[in-house]
Amino acid sequence: MPTPVGDARITWHHASGAHTVLAVSHGAGGGIEARDLRALAAALPPRGVTVALVEQPWRVAGKKVAPAPKTLDTGWRALWPALERPGLPVVAGGRSAGARVACRTASELGARAVLALSFPLHPPGKPEKSRAEELLSTGLPTLVLQGGRDAFGRPAEFPALPESTELVEVPHGDHGFAVPKSADITESEAMAVITEAVGEWLARLVG
Repeated sequence: MPTPVGDARITWHHASGAHTVLAVSHGAGGGIEARDLRALAAALPPRGVTVALVEQPWRVAGKKVAPAPKTLDTGWRALWPALERPGLPVVAGGRSAGARVACRTASELGARAVLALSFPLHPPGKPEKSRAEELLSTGLPTLVLQGGRDAFGRPAEFPALPESTELVEVPHGDHGFAVPKSADITESEAMAVITEAVGEWLARLVG
């Protein structure tokens, strides 16, 4: 998919008789192979949700460092028309930096809602550098999935959220939703927390 900042890639996981398209992008430190994105792509199509996993141009080009937020937003805006399907609402989503992109652009692009996976509330160890305003200003129904030990912002660190925004904690999860072996939850169970929360939320959105 060509964009002004290079070619992006969309990997589709189609649902039969889909009622929604969920478009999700990756973070600044990895690609669509992230465990949560793979889990959503496997679990949601049987529930009527077509999942589009979006690789930003920098990742497709093989670069190891993500560009500035403005460049990420430019790529996302340009590929958005390719994510739209006649008669289907599109939910904008992403993990970490991808969640920030979705929050910043969803309203202007006409998204139905926003899914934020591991929203990077602040840089690790720097809670004073909050990015909460990006999350609070979506103006759309928003679901946040956050690991209980995420160094970029634990659930308890989030400010008061509007009624339209839901926050679900993934117990013991880090920024990548990995859980320690000593935790009372397995990685498979952590992924089930994510897929169930997202699946139920999307079902409520479309009635």
